Amino acid sequence: MTEQQRWTPDQIPDQTKRVFVVTGANSGLGLATTRALARRGGHVILAVRDEGKGHRAVAEITAEQPSADLEVRHLDLADLDSVRAFADQLHTDHPRLDVLVNNAGVMAPPRSLSEQGHELQFACNHLGHFALTGLLLDLLAAGHDPRVVTVSSINHRQGRIHFDDLGGERSYKPMAFYNQSKLANAVFGRELHRRLTEAGSPVRSVLAHPGYTATNLQTSAPIGLWRVVFGRIGNPLFAQPPAHGALPQLYAATDPSVEGGQFIGPDGLAELRGGPTRVRLSPTASDAETGRRLWEVSEELTDVRFVFPTPV
Repeated sequence: MTEQQRWTPDQIPDQTKRVFVVTGANSGLGLATTRALARRGGHVILAVRDEGKGHRAVAEITAEQPSADLEVRHLDLADLDSVRAFADQLHTDHPRLDVLVNNAGVMAPPRSLSEQGHELQFACNHLGHFALTGLLLDLLAAGHDPRVVTVSSINHRQGRIHFDDLGGERSYKPMAFYNQSKLANAVFGRELHRRLTEAGSPVRSVLAHPGYTATNLQTSAPIGLWRVVFGRIGNPLFAQPPAHGALPQLYAATDPSVEGGQFIGPDGLAELRGGPTRVRLSPTASDAETGRRLWEVSEELTDVRFVFPTPV
């Protein structure tokens, strides 16, 4: 694919009257995604932990696009009570949801625990999005061309799910547990696709990854050497800006040709940058037994059970 042929946000179809939820929408990939969807007429709900930052993001976008249709709502993915409150309020205020973009995440912090006592990266990056998707599935089923886009990472291919030590109590390495959470995203998105297909649901589950993108994820969260590697060395030399890194998830969320179960990433060298294209999942991410096991563990840890329509 040549540079001229690469997909751009100008190719996003008109999104007027479509309702989106973008987690982590106040900065980085989430902000770039929100900006592009608003430009095409979408109603975007910025699901953010810090509402002040969310409102500043809205002000930034509306300064460029006065007609942007945006709203800010509080969501702390590391707190399952917050996830439930967000979902309950969305049910009160919206009869349907067209696209959920599971974008937010944390990267390589010192070991810490969520409100419910789960390792923070697994809680925020995976469990919170698992619960949110399950709690909003009925609204998505009522949507037009409904999709769940779960943002994983190249790093999912280096990950291993430590089923015997999900919380890192015996051994915690920040990047290893980040990779675990990104593999969990990939396993979840693929297993969700399998279950939606089996149920005959209209909802599509699609995966995306941004390649190597310069966001505050790499510079604000990691500790020690990792902050130097990502922030001072990697970002200036190799990283692409968020507007480019968001292309795969925008394509996954809006392009009519996208099919459930696909994984969309950059088409450049080593998938570090470039235009969106279909890329491969790791064998572990596609493994049915791993999917089943992670699903059951996630249900137990979140107390969220997905309700799928009965197949016709």
